[in-house]
Amino acid sequence: MNRTHPQRNGDVATFDSAKSFSEEQGCCRPRCAHLCCPPRQACIVLLFLAAVVAIVGLAIALGLQPRALVDRFCVASHNWTGFLCDDRLTCIQASQVCDRTANCRNGEDEQEKLCGDLPRSLPEYLVFHCSNPEYWVYADQRCNGMNDCGDCSDEMGSLAACPPCGPSWWTCSPVHYEYCSCVPRALCQDRVQHCVSWSDEYLCRP
Repeated sequence: MNRTHPQRNGDVATFDSAKSFSEEQGCCRPRCAHLCCPPRQACIVLLFLAAVVAIVGLAIALGLQPRALVDRFCVASHNWTGFLCDDRLTCIQASQVCDRTANCRNGEDEQEKLCGDLPRSLPEYLVFHCSNPEYWVYADQRCNGMNDCGDCSDEMGSLAACPPCGPSWWTCSPVHYEYCSCVPRALCQDRVQHCVSWSDEYLCRP
Protein backbone atom coordinates (compact mmCIF):
# COMPACT_ATOMS: atom_id res chain seq x y z
CA MET A 1 0.00 0.00 0.00
CA ASN A 2 1.44 3.25 -1.06
CA ARG A 3 1.67 5.88 1.58
CA THR A 4 1.67 9.51 0.80
CA HIS A 5 3.81 11.56 3.14
CA PRO A 6 2.21 14.79 4.21
CA GLN A 7 4.08 17.87 2.91
CA ARG A 8 4.43 21.16 4.72
CA ASN A 9 2.75 23.32 2.20
CA GLY A 10 4.07 26.52 3.77
CA ASP A 11 7.74 25.50 3.43
CA VAL A 12 7.43 24.33 -0.17
CA ALA A 13 5.47 27.37 -1.24
CA THR A 14 7.91 29.76 0.35
CA PHE A 15 11.00 28.11 -1.15
CA ASP A 16 9.53 27.72 -4.64
CA SER A 17 8.24 31.27 -4.81
CA ALA A 18 11.54 32.67 -3.60
CA LYS A 19 13.49 30.67 -6.16
CA SER A 20 11.13 31.56 -8.94
CA PHE A 21 11.16 35.24 -7.95
CA SER A 22 14.94 35.38 -7.69
CA GLU A 23 15.47 33.71 -11.06
CA GLU A 24 13.00 36.00 -12.77
CA GLN A 25 14.55 39.13 -11.30
CA GLY A 26 18.19 38.16 -11.95
CA CYS A 27 19.28 37.74 -8.34
CA CYS A 28 22.90 38.53 -7.48
CA ARG A 29 23.29 35.34 -5.43
CA PRO A 30 21.39 32.05 -5.32
CA ARG A 31 18.53 31.94 -2.86
CA CYS A 32 18.71 35.64 -2.03
CA ALA A 33 15.22 36.78 -2.72
CA HIS A 34 15.60 39.63 -0.27
CA LEU A 35 18.70 40.97 -2.12
CA CYS A 36 17.60 40.61 -5.73
CA CYS A 37 18.73 43.19 -8.26
CA PRO A 38 16.51 44.00 -11.23
CA PRO A 39 19.13 43.90 -14.08
CA ARG A 40 22.42 42.02 -14.01
CA GLN A 41 24.32 45.25 -14.78
CA ALA A 42 23.02 46.74 -11.54
CA CYS A 43 24.49 43.80 -9.63
CA ILE A 44 27.91 44.48 -11.16
CA VAL A 45 27.67 48.17 -10.25
CA LEU A 46 26.72 47.34 -6.67
CA LEU A 47 29.60 44.90 -6.33
CA PHE A 48 32.00 47.51 -7.71
CA LEU A 49 30.75 50.16 -5.28
CA ALA A 50 31.09 47.71 -2.40
CA ALA A 51 34.71 47.06 -3.42
CA VAL A 52 35.45 50.79 -3.57
CA VAL A 53 33.95 51.32 -0.12
CA ALA A 54 36.03 48.46 1.24
CA ILE A 55 39.26 49.89 -0.25
CA VAL A 56 38.56 53.38 1.11
CA GLY A 57 37.75 51.93 4.51
CA LEU A 58 41.02 49.99 4.50
CA ALA A 59 42.98 53.10 3.48
CA ILE A 60 41.42 55.11 6.29
CA ALA A 61 42.13 52.33 8.78
CA LEU A 62 45.79 52.28 7.69
CA GLY A 63 46.09 56.06 7.69
CA LEU A 64 46.57 56.20 3.92
CA GLN A 65 43.68 58.48 3.07
CA PRO A 66 44.60 60.83 0.19
CA ARG A 67 45.57 64.34 1.15
CA ALA A 68 43.17 67.06 0.19
CA LEU A 69 44.55 70.10 -1.56
CA VAL A 70 45.50 72.57 1.13
CA ASP A 71 46.02 76.30 1.13
CA ARG A 72 49.70 76.77 1.95
CA PHE A 73 49.65 80.54 2.33
CA CYS A 74 50.93 81.74 5.70
CA VAL A 75 52.69 84.73 7.23
CA ALA A 76 56.29 84.09 8.21
CA SER A 77 58.56 86.19 10.41
CA HIS A 78 58.63 89.97 9.83
CA ASN A 79 55.14 89.65 8.28
CA TRP A 80 56.62 88.21 5.11
CA THR A 81 54.63 85.91 2.85
CA GLY A 82 55.32 82.28 3.67
CA PHE A 83 54.75 78.67 2.66
CA LEU A 84 52.95 76.32 5.07
CA CYS A 85 54.49 72.87 5.50
CA ASP A 86 52.52 69.62 5.74
CA ASP A 87 52.60 69.70 9.53
CA ARG A 88 50.34 72.80 9.33
CA LEU A 89 52.61 74.47 11.92
CA THR A 90 55.88 75.34 10.18
CA CYS A 91 55.75 78.49 8.03
CA ILE A 92 58.88 79.08 5.97
CA GLN A 93 59.69 82.26 4.03
CA ALA A 94 58.76 82.34 0.36
CA SER A 95 62.42 82.55 -0.69
CA GLN A 96 63.10 79.26 1.10
CA VAL A 97 60.87 77.40 -1.36
CA CYS A 98 62.76 75.65 -4.17
CA ASP A 99 66.15 76.76 -2.82
CA ARG A 100 67.51 73.19 -3.05
CA THR A 101 67.32 72.81 0.71
CA ALA A 102 64.45 70.95 2.37
CA ASN A 103 63.14 73.41 4.94
CA CYS A 104 59.93 71.45 5.61
CA ARG A 105 60.29 68.17 7.49
CA ASN A 106 58.98 66.08 4.58
CA GLY A 107 60.67 68.17 1.89
CA GLU A 108 57.40 69.34 0.34
CA ASP A 109 58.97 72.76 -0.34
CA GLU A 110 61.31 71.11 -2.86
CA GLN A 111 58.88 68.85 -4.73
CA GLU A 112 59.14 68.65 -8.51
CA LYS A 113 55.54 69.76 -9.03
CA LEU A 114 56.34 72.94 -7.10
CA CYS A 115 59.82 73.62 -8.47
CA GLY A 116 59.74 72.06 -11.93
CA ASP A 117 59.02 75.21 -13.94
CA LEU A 118 59.86 78.34 -11.96
CA PRO A 119 58.12 80.68 -11.50
CA ARG A 120 55.04 79.26 -13.28
CA SER A 121 54.94 76.18 -11.07
CA LEU A 122 54.85 78.30 -7.89
CA PRO A 123 51.64 79.60 -6.31
CA GLU A 124 51.14 83.20 -7.36
CA TYR A 125 51.33 84.50 -3.79
CA LEU A 126 54.98 83.37 -3.59
CA VAL A 127 56.05 85.42 -6.62
CA PHE A 128 56.59 89.14 -7.30
CA HIS A 129 56.97 90.13 -10.97
CA CYS A 130 59.46 92.91 -11.64
CA SER A 131 58.73 95.75 -14.04
CA ASN A 132 60.94 93.92 -16.52
CA PRO A 133 58.78 90.88 -17.40
CA GLU A 134 61.89 88.71 -17.75
CA TYR A 135 62.63 88.99 -14.03
CA TRP A 136 60.85 87.91 -10.89
CA VAL A 137 61.67 87.63 -7.19
CA TYR A 138 60.11 85.85 -4.25
CA ALA A 139 57.32 87.69 -2.48
CA ASP A 140 59.36 88.17 0.70
CA GLN A 141 62.05 89.98 -1.30
CA ARG A 142 59.61 92.77 -2.09
CA CYS A 143 60.08 95.79 0.19
CA ASN A 144 63.10 94.30 1.96
CA GLY A 145 65.30 97.29 1.10
CA MET A 146 67.39 95.33 -1.39
CA ASN A 147 67.45 95.88 -5.14
CA ASP A 148 66.48 92.30 -6.02
CA CYS A 149 64.83 93.12 -9.36
CA GLY A 150 67.86 95.11 -10.55
CA ASP A 151 65.76 98.17 -11.37
CA CYS A 152 64.35 98.77 -7.86
CA SER A 153 60.83 97.96 -9.03
CA ASP A 154 60.53 95.61 -6.05
CA GLU A 155 61.24 98.54 -3.70
CA MET A 156 60.11 101.73 -5.41
CA GLY A 157 57.69 100.58 -8.10
CA SER A 158 53.95 101.17 -7.92
CA LEU A 159 53.31 97.41 -7.93
CA ALA A 160 55.54 96.93 -4.90
CA ALA A 161 53.64 99.55 -2.84
CA CYS A 162 56.29 99.52 -0.14
CA PRO A 163 55.85 101.44 3.12
CA PRO A 164 58.23 104.30 3.96
CA CYS A 165 61.64 103.47 5.34
CA GLY A 166 61.59 102.65 9.03
CA PRO A 167 63.71 104.28 11.76
CA SER A 168 66.53 101.78 11.25
CA TRP A 169 67.03 103.01 7.68
CA TRP A 170 68.42 106.22 6.16
CA THR A 171 66.38 107.63 3.27
CA CYS A 172 68.17 108.74 0.13
CA SER A 173 67.02 108.27 -3.43
CA PRO A 174 68.56 107.04 -5.54
CA VAL A 175 71.24 104.88 -3.97
CA HIS A 176 74.14 102.96 -5.40
CA TYR A 177 74.35 99.25 -6.03
CA GLU A 178 72.27 96.83 -3.96
CA TYR A 179 69.90 99.25 -2.18
CA CYS A 180 67.15 101.42 -3.59
CA SER A 181 65.62 104.28 -1.61
CA CYS A 182 66.82 103.37 1.89
CA VAL A 183 70.15 102.44 3.39
CA PRO A 184 70.56 100.58 6.70
CA ARG A 185 71.74 103.03 9.32
CA ALA A 186 74.41 100.52 10.27
CA LEU A 187 76.14 101.50 7.01
CA CYS A 188 76.15 105.21 7.76
CA GLN A 189 79.61 106.76 8.01
CA ASP A 190 81.29 103.48 7.06
CA ARG A 191 83.48 105.34 4.50
CA VAL A 192 81.60 103.69 1.64
CA GLN A 193 79.26 105.68 -0.56
CA HIS A 194 75.73 104.25 -0.61
CA CYS A 195 73.72 107.37 -1.46
CA VAL A 196 74.36 109.28 -4.67
CA SER A 197 74.46 112.47 -2.61
CA TRP A 198 76.90 110.98 -0.06
CA SER A 199 74.36 111.85 2.63
CA ASP A 200 74.94 108.47 4.23
CA GLU A 201 78.48 109.62 5.05
CA TYR A 202 77.90 113.25 5.96
CA LEU A 203 74.35 113.54 7.32
CA CYS A 204 73.31 110.11 8.53
CA ARG A 205 73.97 108.98 12.06
CA PRO A 206 74.22 105.24 12.79
